[in-house]
Amino acid sequence: MAEPDAIRYPIGPFHFDAAGAPARRAEWIAQVQALPTELAAAVAGLSASQLDTPYRQGGWTCRQVVHHLADSHMNSVLRVKLALTENLPRVKPYDENLWAMLPDSRGDIAPSLALLQGLHTRWALLWRSLTPEDFARAFDHPETGHCTLDWALAHYAWHGRQHTAHIAGLRKRMGW
Repeated sequence: MAEPDAIRYPIGPFHFDAAGAPARRAEWIAQVQALPTELAAAVAGLSASQLDTPYRQGGWTCRQVVHHLADSHMNSVLRVKLALTENLPRVKPYDENLWAMLPDSRGDIAPSLALLQGLHTRWALLWRSLTPEDFARAFDHPETGHCTLDWALAHYAWHGRQHTAHIAGLRKRMGW
């Protein structure tokens, strides 16, 4: 059995290197754009009972992970747009664990997969349009402080890959 930290952080914990960010933007944008396809492949062919299996003890089910990615990335797109159109806007956090317990997080994953496809297509277009100065813009998050758009791009590229790896790792461990 894999180590608990390797299951919780299959690609490693998030680490942001601000100095190296400009050189990695294109890579991160490509990862953002690829998420919907990679996530769809990770859940392809899973049965309802497999989708309802937690990826780790005490963790969310595969179904909840898919819906969480849609919820989280919708919020992030809005935060990015606020940062681009306002001066250091304060954004509202939300309780992702409570959101994962709402009835829509137990529903069919197809709408969330479709939402992610459209959202990430637009998001990648937006990211590619930004200037170096735009990436320095920021929003103020009550829990994490000032978050630059470079940080947001790096974080959400990691976030999508991390959760996709949760599902892929479960499939591997279970032999699905």
